[in-house]
Amino acid sequence: MLVRKVPVFVPASPWGLRLPQKFLFLLFLSGLVTLCFGALFLLPNSSRLKRLFLAHRTQQPGLEVVAEVAGHPLAREQESPPNPAPAVPAPGEGDASSQASTRRRKVWLRRTHPTGTREMATVARSSGSTALRPQEGGIPFSFDFNAFRSRLRHPVLGTRADESKEPQSLVRAQREKIKEMMQFAWQSYKLYAMGKNELRPLTKDGYEGNMFGGLSGATIIDSLDTLYLMELQEEFQEAKAWVEENFHLNVSGEASLFEVNIRYIGGLLSAFYLTGEEVFRTKAIKLGEKLLPAFNTPTGIPKGVVNFKSGSNRSWGWAMAGSSSILAEFGSLHLEFLHLTELSGNQVFAEKVRNIRKVLRKINKPFGLYPNFLSPVSGNWMQHHVSVGGLGDSFYEYLIKSWLMSAKTDVEAKDMYYEALEAIETYLLNVSPGGLTYIAEWRGGILDHKMGHLACFSGGMIALGAEDAKEEKRAHYRELAAQITKTCHESYARSDTKLGPEAFWFNSGREAVATQLSESYYILRPEVVESYMYLWRQTHDPIYREWGWEVVMALEKYCRTEAGFSGIQDVYSSIPNHDNKQQTFFLAETLKYLYLLFSEDDMLSLEDWVFNTEAHPLPVNHSDSSSRAGGRL
Repeated sequence: MLVRKVPVFVPASPWGLRLPQKFLFLLFLSGLVTLCFGALFLLPNSSRLKRLFLAHRTQQPGLEVVAEVAGHPLAREQESPPNPAPAVPAPGEGDASSQASTRRRKVWLRRTHPTGTREMATVARSSGSTALRPQEGGIPFSFDFNAFRSRLRHPVLGTRADESKEPQSLVRAQREKIKEMMQFAWQSYKLYAMGKNELRPLTKDGYEGNMFGGLSGATIIDSLDTLYLMELQEEFQEAKAWVEENFHLNVSGEASLFEVNIRYIGGLLSAFYLTGEEVFRTKAIKLGEKLLPAFNTPTGIPKGVVNFKSGSNRSWGWAMAGSSSILAEFGSLHLEFLHLTELSGNQVFAEKVRNIRKVLRKINKPFGLYPNFLSPVSGNWMQHHVSVGGLGDSFYEYLIKSWLMSAKTDVEAKDMYYEALEAIETYLLNVSPGGLTYIAEWRGGILDHKMGHLACFSGGMIALGAEDAKEEKRAHYRELAAQITKTCHESYARSDTKLGPEAFWFNSGREAVATQLSESYYILRPEVVESYMYLWRQTHDPIYREWGWEVVMALEKYCRTEAGFSGIQDVYSSIPNHDNKQQTFFLAETLKYLYLLFSEDDMLSLEDWVFNTEAHPLPVNHSDSSSRAGGRL
C-alpha cells in the first residue's frame, strides 16, 4: 500500500525511469550545474559573465576603496581614479615604449588598489579605457591622450633650435634670466614653505590662508606648468611627487569656489594636458566634484563659498551683506568646467556653466552692461556697479576665450563678448587730457575715473579678440588694445620703482598714478605683462619686450629678497617696504608671461592653447566631430 501511495506525491517520470535511475540522473545534473557556475568564478576573463549573474552593488558617487599611499589613507579622501590616460614623458625623460607604459599603468594599479574583486573591476575598467561618471554610475568613457596630442598644430614647447649651435643672443639671455628667477622663487619656497600655500620670504616660513578650505600646496600646483614650460626638470618632478604623495582632498574647511577653480583645478588640468600624467586628471576631477554643492541655489548661479565638509554654500559676507554672487567668480568657471567634462565624461560640469550662460542671456542688462553683483536666489542684479577690473574682469576674458577654446564654434560666447565690449566702449571708455586711454568704473551712470591693475589684462584681451571682430572693427580694436596697454605701462613708468600701483586715477591734473597710500602697493601682479605678451605676439613691436624687461629689472631690484620675491607696499618709494608674501600667481602668471614674451610664438601657440585667468594653458578643441561622452567643448 505504501508503494501505491508514492505516485500521489511524486508523479511518474514521463521517461519511465526507475527510482535509482532518477537518482543517478539528478546527481549528474547537479554536478554539471556546479561545474558551470564554478567556471564563472574560476576561469580567466570571466568578469563580463559575472556581471550577467551578480547584482550590481549600489555605490555612492566616487566611493571606491583605495589603498594607502605613503602612509596616508587615500580611502578617506574618497578618491577613485578615473581611467588612466596614456602617459607621455615628463621633462627630461625619453619616449617610453608601449610595454613600459603598460608596466607603469600596472604598477599604478597595484599601488593604489587592494587585491580582490575590486582590483579586478578596476583592471577591467582600465583595460577597456573606462572611467566612473560620478553622477551616473559606471558608464564607459575614454579620453585618448595620444589623439589629443596629435591634433596640436605646434609642439608644446615650440620648435626647438640646437642651443649648442645657436649664438648667444640678447633675447635668449633675457629668457634665461627669467628662468633663473623662477628657479630661485621655487627653491626658496621649497626650502622654507614646501607644502604650505605660500612662502613668506622675510620670516622664511609658510602661509596657509583661509581661501582654499584646508587644501595645501597652492604654490606647487600653480607652478606645475611653469616649471614644465621652462624645462626645470628636477623641480617639476619634485612638484609632481608632492601632488602624488601629499596632495589630499579629505579637507573640511570653507573654500573660495573661484580661487580653487582657477588655481588648483586650472593647474591640475594644464599639468595633465602637458604631460599625460594620470594623477593630475584624477585629482582635478575629484576636486571638481567637491565644488559642485556651490551650485545648489534656486537659479543655479553658484555662491562664492563652499564648505567641503558639509556641502553647504554661502555668499561672501561683504558681497551686498551676503546676498550676492560675484560676476567675475561665477563667470570664470566655463573653461575649466568644460574640460572637467571632457576628461571625466560627466556632463554635470558642463551643464552647470551652461546654465550660468542661460541665466545671463535672459536677464536684462542696463545699457548692455553687466553689473558685478547678482542674487543667486532671485537671479536679479543687486546694484549697478560695473567694472572691467576687480569683481568683473575675468568674466569678459572667459567669453572670448570660450569662443577660441571651442575652435570658434561657441557662437553664443562670441556674441556675448562683442556685445559687452561695445557697451564698455560706449559707456566706460575715456581718454584723459594727457591722451591716455583708460576704462573707468560705472556706478549707475556715474563714472569713477580710475583703473585698477586688474583691469590691465584688458589690453591683451582686446588684442586677442580683434581678429574675429567684424572686419571694419578689427584695426580699431588692435589700436584700442595698444592704447590701453600703453596707459598701463605709464602707471609703471610714473612710479619710483617702475612697478605699477593697485589702482590709478585720472583726475585733478594727475594721470595714471595712485592718489592714496592704500592703492599704492604692488603684490607681484601679472596683468600688465600679460598684455605685453599678447601685444608682442600680435605685432612683434620691440617696445613690448623693452617694457617687459623693465619689469624684470624692477622685480629684481625691489622685490627680490634673500629668500624669495615679495610684494611692496608703496611703488612710489625707492626704499622698498616688503609685504612678506610670495604670491602663488607670481610663479603661475607673472614669470610665465614674461618667459613667453621672450620666447618664440610657437611655444604654447595661441592656435593650440588658451590661458585661464591664472595663466594655466588649456587646449583648443581642434576636433571637428566629437562623439565622445564629453561632447564638443
